[in-house]
Amino acid sequence: MTADPVKAHDSGIETYVHDYFAEDDTLASARERGVDAGAGPVSPATGAALRFLTATLRARAVVEVGTGSGVSGLYLLAGMAEGGVLTTIDVEPEHQRTARRAFTEAGYPAGRARLIMGRGLDVLPRLTDAGYDLVFVDAARIEYPRYYEQGVRLLREGGVIAFDGVFSNGRVSDRSRRDAETAALRELAALVRADERLAPAFVPLADGLLLAAKTATG
Repeated sequence: MTADPVKAHDSGIETYVHDYFAEDDTLASARERGVDAGAGPVSPATGAALRFLTATLRARAVVEVGTGSGVSGLYLLAGMAEGGVLTTIDVEPEHQRTARRAFTEAGYPAGRARLIMGRGLDVLPRLTDAGYDLVFVDAARIEYPRYYEQGVRLLREGGVIAFDGVFSNGRVSDRSRRDAETAALRELAALVRADERLAPAFVPLADGLLLAAKTATG
């Protein structure tokens, strides 16, 4: 008999998953600083998924839009190949300072993380076509469709693009919700599904993770 996923969540599966991915002191400190700064760090389960992706891809070049306090960056770096470089972009200088502190505390040399201050939509066009293994976007949801356009261009064949927070606290499935952010998330999902170069998947972690592998160039 197939288990009812709603009942599974009611029985405490979310707590089980959270406890399974216990974080070390460096991650816990970065998370605390992120919460204090209102940076909204990714959940431990989402972070583990990012680490899984970079490890599976043997990623050497990753782009992150939305540095925050460095929590997601720590997970991305943890799975990357030795010597791989994380390029992480954020418009807030305080976020970048906090993230750099987290990377240093974790023992990563300065060359492993390239922190760029600015709007992702201004920075991404300057990056190399098909030069990246993974693009992770955790920024203004209303701009996600435009990040999709840039992110797919940056991916090598076989690379993955990931968008966090795509369920918008359940609003995307509520047909009565027509606000700009919810509309943008629905547009993103439609664009990814229609793109014949991509193989998409929704992962129901935290507030939703949309993944898409680039199966072909062009």
